[in-house]
Amino acid sequence: MPPRCSIIIRAYNEAAHIGRLIEGIARQTLQGAEIILVDSGSTDDTAAIARRHGARVVSIAPEDFTFGRSLNLGLAAASADLAVIASAHVYPVYPDWLERLLGPLQDPRVALTYGRQVGGETTRFSEQQVFARWFPETSNPAQDHPFCNNANAAVRRALWEQQPYDESLTGLEDLAWAKWALAQGHRIAYSAEAEVVHLHAETPRQVYNRYRREGMAFKRLFDEAHFNLYDCVRMILANVRSDLRRARQGRILGSAWREILWFRTAQFWGTYRGYRQAHTPLTAPLRQTFYYPRGDDSEPPRSSSRELDPILYNQEDE
Repeated sequence: MPPRCSIIIRAYNEAAHIGRLIEGIARQTLQGAEIILVDSGSTDDTAAIARRHGARVVSIAPEDFTFGRSLNLGLAAASADLAVIASAHVYPVYPDWLERLLGPLQDPRVALTYGRQVGGETTRFSEQQVFARWFPETSNPAQDHPFCNNANAAVRRALWEQQPYDESLTGLEDLAWAKWALAQGHRIAYSAEAEVVHLHAETPRQVYNRYRREGMAFKRLFDEAHFNLYDCVRMILANVRSDLRRARQGRILGSAWREILWFRTAQFWGTYRGYRQAHTPLTAPLRQTFYYPRGDDSEPPRSSSRELDPILYNQEDE
């Protein structure tokens, strides 16, 4: 019997997290998924843990890595008509995650769905605000813009075969593909109930690099867009002010204000530098900076707000 769906997981040194994601997949109400791990040169036990849980491992050399290329490799190895894409450092909150994520694809007009992402107790405060803005609590079965995120998404393989992911972009390959899908008359759906915890605990340098490469990609996709120094300063001040107000309301201003300042500065300074470097060739040092940062993610708990009970994970991820 063919798999109900193929789950493509991109990973690099994710031994601390990959077991929890696969455990969450095993506890889904929708069973029979094929798991494919695209490993980009891990030096820890990531691949071994994935194989131990029944995943098929596809490898990509670090010098060849881009987000788009790794996805294309994973989708080429997949055998199901519907492909779920997940970051190795996410895990589903509820046992109906796959059902909720794949549900909108029952409508033949829908090309791509993506689900909600939340942080946890150790997630940077400003990152929590980003998640809340990008991934609201209300679903949208037919959004009118191409925003999506491949940390928690699903696509039709038949459409991917028509339009593989752009391997030249430094990021936002998901946005580029969704932009193409909308231009072809397809729909993009957002499922708030398909919720995952996304584990991020980045350093200021990592935040800067992430937004810099995404700024480079965005400017390539939308050349008419601008983000000048005035925009950079204005966005830093506006978002710092908003975050400080929310932190004060949550009575955590004393512990959060420094983090808010550096996060928002790194975010928008990185975006500004990315726009200015949009046509810079992706050299080996730049690739190393963008895709292979140093540092470890933390692993926060997550509380439930739905009537459905969340998954109770084992203490050990492996």
